[in-house]
Amino acid sequence: MPLLPGAEPYHHDGGEVGVLLCHGFTGSPQSIRPWGEHLARAGLTVSLPRLPGHGTTWQEMNRTRWEDWYAELDKAFADLRGRCSDVFVMGLSMGGCMALRIAEIHGEGVRGVVVVNPSVVNDAPLLRLAPVLKWVLPSVPGVADDIKKGGEHELGYSRTPVRAAATLPKLWKLVQDDIGKITQPVLAFHSRDDHVVKPASVAFLRARMGDNLEVRELLDSYHVATLDNDAPLIFDGSLEFIRSHASVPLTKDL
Repeated sequence: MPLLPGAEPYHHDGGEVGVLLCHGFTGSPQSIRPWGEHLARAGLTVSLPRLPGHGTTWQEMNRTRWEDWYAELDKAFADLRGRCSDVFVMGLSMGGCMALRIAEIHGEGVRGVVVVNPSVVNDAPLLRLAPVLKWVLPSVPGVADDIKKGGEHELGYSRTPVRAAATLPKLWKLVQDDIGKITQPVLAFHSRDDHVVKPASVAFLRARMGDNLEVRELLDSYHVATLDNDAPLIFDGSLEFIRSHASVPLTKDL
């Protein structure tokens, strides 16, 4: 299946500190590539895979499920662990949920986590009906391109594949049940105005995580904050987070 132009994965070989980045549901690497490039310029090794079913067509995505997306991330994580002394995991929206799941599963193998508008709670009434709707309705209107900044565009699907979406509640439940396993430092960026993910997800993290969680509010961005007005705050903040928690210096800091 041909890729949409710009949806290609991104990789950069840098120093001993690695970062695994994960894009969101129905999105593509394009939505967080500037984030990855910023970290690469600081000397980090960066891996930004394209999740199966993404960056092509929503019809193809309907043939995939969350286990397929997670498996791709887990493979990229194993590769980074084999090449880097420290690995941080970061993600946008569902990618943030996946980043948290990687931390739950791999424990001390993850040095720290950064999430942007993470989706960890089922806050969409329509999605609760997805297990039934998937048999009669292949897609619904999409959620891509929630960006405040003029002239910016997210490369995502205009339709949400219902069969794929119906697998998300299981992922959310697993992450919620195991959230107590995360003892690494976690930095969460949260847009005050988000038309895709409601505040319930960050509220859940605040309620269930301890002092290892820091939440920073974004006041001038919508959901896809990595392409929005507050992107520099995310990029610089995540880089400083890495510098604070890495066990080895960044290459550019030597």
